[in-house]
Amino acid sequence: MKATPEAALVLLSGGQDSTTCLAWALKHFRRVEAATIDYGQRHRVELEAAAAIARAAGVAQRVIPCDSFRALGGNALTGDEAVAPGVRAANQLPNTFVPGRNLIFLSLAAAWAYQLGISELVTGVCQTDSSGYPDCLADTMDALQQALRCGMDAPFTIHTPLMHLTKAQTVAMLRDLGGLHLLALSHTCYNGQRPPCGICPACVLRAKGFDEARIADPLIATTPPRH
Repeated sequence: MKATPEAALVLLSGGQDSTTCLAWALKHFRRVEAATIDYGQRHRVELEAAAAIARAAGVAQRVIPCDSFRALGGNALTGDEAVAPGVRAANQLPNTFVPGRNLIFLSLAAAWAYQLGISELVTGVCQTDSSGYPDCLADTMDALQQALRCGMDAPFTIHTPLMHLTKAQTVAMLRDLGGLHLLALSHTCYNGQRPPCGICPACVLRAKGFDEARIADPLIATTPPRH
């Protein structure tokens, strides 16, 4: 693989964190592309949001199909169970945890980046507000980076610009990068609602971040209310 370190591939889900990472990558790399994983998520609005954000940011986007998670089920994002508060007694993780998701996503992104000659991967994982998800931790990313380098014999680097930031700090970062307008196109709600439900864990965390940053959420300001 002949790598181009001035280029980066961003994992773009259509949510707040990946949108922030897209803006960060546009600031730090001369060429930026986006990869979105269609993993059979119940709420297809995520895919629509990712496409809209990529268009608005002027970056090429590739949608990569991966329907195995839907077939496996067992969680509220790809199965039929409702998002529940708290954690499961069996593993002390929320029912929104999709086992192996970030490991598979980054492996697929790396495989596509390999074809593009890109060695820099950017993802919005964050252990500060990960809800305990083990595939959002810095140690996991370090181990996965090494595995990708060995497994593809390529100099991959996984960039995690939000890893140790609070949601308020990520909001401030996006403001400073001049990308807040992109969040008007984003989707965060675990219940798939637009405007967001405001009560699921993802909505609560997002609202808390904007409140603490003392910045208005562009998504709330631009989304018509439900009737």
